[in-house]
Amino acid sequence: MAILTFGEIMLRLQPFGYKRFMQAEAYEAVYGGGEANVAVSLAQMGEQVKYLTGLPDNRIADKCVNVLRGFGVDTGAIVRRSGRMGIYFCEKGCAQRASEIIYDRAGSVAAGLTLADVDVNAVLDGVEWFHVTGITPALSDGVAELTLALAKAAKEKGITVSCDINYRKKLWSREKANKVMTELVKYVDVLISNEEDVKDVFGIQAEGSDITGGRLSAEGYGKVAREVMKRFPGVKKTAFTLRESISASVNGWSAVLCEGESVFKSKNYVIDIVDRVGGGDSFGAGLIYALKNGYSNAEAIEFATAASCIKQTVEGDFNIVTVAEVKRLAEGDGSGRIQR
Repeated sequence: MAILTFGEIMLRLQPFGYKRFMQAEAYEAVYGGGEANVAVSLAQMGEQVKYLTGLPDNRIADKCVNVLRGFGVDTGAIVRRSGRMGIYFCEKGCAQRASEIIYDRAGSVAAGLTLADVDVNAVLDGVEWFHVTGITPALSDGVAELTLALAKAAKEKGITVSCDINYRKKLWSREKANKVMTELVKYVDVLISNEEDVKDVFGIQAEGSDITGGRLSAEGYGKVAREVMKRFPGVKKTAFTLRESISASVNGWSAVLCEGESVFKSKNYVIDIVDRVGGGDSFGAGLIYALKNGYSNAEAIEFATAASCIKQTVEGDFNIVTVAEVKRLAEGDGSGRIQR
């Protein structure tokens, strides 16, 4: 049985090294996007993964499809037609200088998808887990309708549904996000968020936390999770990543997983950041892998946090990691010693 993810993959263009946009004379080209990142991570962990998106019928998109296939992702459900591929530009931050993202994605093929483009029942055939993020319904009303239809159909078929809230203020307003996500989350079993998104979208804030100041309360997020699950009775588990931004180069990283009244907190990692983009996606992938494979809640949150810790030491959107590497870190070996 497969895992299905649905969302937009983009061409990522970035200045080499830590150059600023104003210094760039050439750009490095890679690919990335929330649900594609999750798909690649899960495929690297040995899962069967299908990825649904829309891409133009041109050679840039051909390369993108080949990259996904190379990582073991099933690309058979991708809708291809004339149009454009979304692009995002990434300037990597360093020390006290924050990273910056510039989107050029309006009017992409992925953003133009509608229910008429996808046979919902067919794409869910042979699927046992469906994952999406809040980025996808933010692309357009048509994509929002398709996302909701997929989630509803998955729920009716007994497929586990997970969703990462992933609020993007450059794509939609808090008011629109609240309206759309409130309806979508009714069909979600596992809800994933970070320390900011649940506040931005649902107005639920953790007590004892100061996001800008880097003070995050695991107990406070346990209360947030209980409020979320009270508001959305279908949500069985809620997970939060907790990022303490000491600087753009050094972050504290941990997470909590909540079920009922129980709160499971991971160990805290201090990460020397190489590339933080995709960190939340790699957490989601790690959590999906662990829960799908029968890990306990305590084991699952440690595995997911370790997976996402490793990702932030890897260039690009994708988490190129094995289960063995993640387990080694989750079990306490963070020495970084050469493996011979």
